[in-house]
Parts: sequence; structure tokens; C-alpha cells
Amino acid sequence: MARTQDYTRTLQDMLGAFPIDIGAFGDAFKSTAALNEKFARVALEAAEKSTEISTRWTKETIASLGEVSTAREEATDYATAMTGFASAQAELASENLAAFAEVARKVQSETVRLMLEAGKELGAETEAAVKKATDQMTAAAKKKAAAPAR
Repeated sequence: MARTQDYTRTLQDMLGAFPIDIGAFGDAFKSTAALNEKFARVALEAAEKSTEISTRWTKETIASLGEVSTAREEATDYATAMTGFASAQAELASENLAAFAEVARKVQSETVRLMLEAGKELGAETEAAVKKATDQMTAAAKKKAAAPAR
């Protein structure tokens, strides 16, 4: 009668040949957390600077609106005030958009720097992990080859 082969021992031997380094998972978590902290710092700094720019822009606009809303003697004075307001707003918009662009440029360059740094670290960690796994596999294969057949 045909017997079903028991793969339990074979599976255990295979899993034993591929040891898992739990410490590597902990190291990966720590590296990821550190990288996330750096990204969060970049994002929060950009948000803070953007808020400062927006606040300053709003305050300056409100101050200009106070000038425009002042009662005038002549109707033409209103047109002059509106022209001055529009001109000031165009200049203000140009300045503030340049400030926002500078914040965005800084975030972009900092993000690229962090990604390159993370890539270098990941490459080094991967190389070390592959070398360690190769050494372990070689040792396990030699051990298995040296063991008497069952």
C-alpha cells in the first residue's frame, strides 16, 4: 500500500536552514522610525514657514484694505486708492509666492538628501544581511553535507 510521505521533517530542516534574525527586524524598525522623524521635521518646518508667510501676507493685505476703505473727498480718489491697492497686492503676491517657492525648494532638496542618505544606509544594511545569510547558508549546507544520511 502506498504511504503518504511525511513532509514535516523536511519542512523543519528547510526552515532551520533559513534562520531569521529577529534583531534585523528591530534594526529596520529603528531605521524607519529615525527616517520618518527626519521627514516629519522637514514637513513641520515647511508648514511653520508657510504659515508665517500666509499670516504676514494676510496682515499686510488687511492693513492695505484699511487704507482703501477710508472715506475720500473726491470720486477719483477712490480709483487712485484702488489702483494703489491693486499694485501693492501684485507686488505682495510676487514676494510671497517667491517665499513659498523657496520653502518648496528647500523641502524638495532636503527630501532628496534624506532619500539618498536612506538609500546608502539601506544598501549597506542589505549588503551586510546578504553576506550574513550567505555565510549561514554555506555553514548549514556544509553541516548538512557532513551529516550522515538517514
